[in-house]
Amino acid sequence: MENVLLKTKLFFFSFFLFAVMAGISLTARAEERQVVVSAAGTVSVKPDMAEFGVVVKSDAKTADKAAAETAGKYRHVQSALRTAGIPLEDAPTASYTVSPLWEWDQVLGKSLLKGYSARHTIMVKVRNLGTVGRVIDAAVQAGADEVQNIMFSSSVYEGLRQQALAAAVSNARRDAAIMASAAGGHLGQLIEVSVSQPVFGGRPVMEAMAMKAAPAPAPTEIAPSEQDIIVTVNTRWRFIASPASK
Repeated sequence: MENVLLKTKLFFFSFFLFAVMAGISLTARAEERQVVVSAAGTVSVKPDMAEFGVVVKSDAKTADKAAAETAGKYRHVQSALRTAGIPLEDAPTASYTVSPLWEWDQVLGKSLLKGYSARHTIMVKVRNLGTVGRVIDAAVQAGADEVQNIMFSSSVYEGLRQQALAAAVSNARRDAAIMASAAGGHLGQLIEVSVSQPVFGGRPVMEAMAMKAAPAPAPTEIAPSEQDIIVTVNTRWRFIASPASK
């Protein structure tokens, strides 16, 4: 019985000693001096690709008629895109809906079914930026009802994003070193770093361009400006105080 009591006391003493030491360690860590810096890295790029939505739609008394008319427009637009040099894999369906059309009747005080609307959206990717205007013209001439949200991008985006990320970390280190020196010490090792979602500036240049083309339209011209890829990092560094400032 005495041996059991002795072992129990030793266990609680060891646990108490461990808790005390852990508390000291946590306290020391909490009091550790740090430099916290956020910084951004920016790389400019001239886009070489574009992506936009092409919409074909039809309204009719019945759902099947609306769908059939929209299907005919879709085939004409896809054929025109092939002629303009856009392969099928770069013109996939983004969305397709057939929905009822309701209209409010003030006399009856309720909504009445007036027919159905079928809408098919194609997401077109143009890998040669110089042909964007020609592709848009081809789609509109073939019966497209809307061209939406033209967005520009770069085929070398990932490499440029990595450059911006490296620049952001370098800028954070430089700023942290300046802060540490101004505070009377110098910069220690990096403790933590995290990155925010990169921003590719100036994406859409047109919200929507809808419409039937004139019999002899002027060719559409698209001239994107240079874009910025911006990456932001958040960092924490150890601050090492000079002996005089401790």
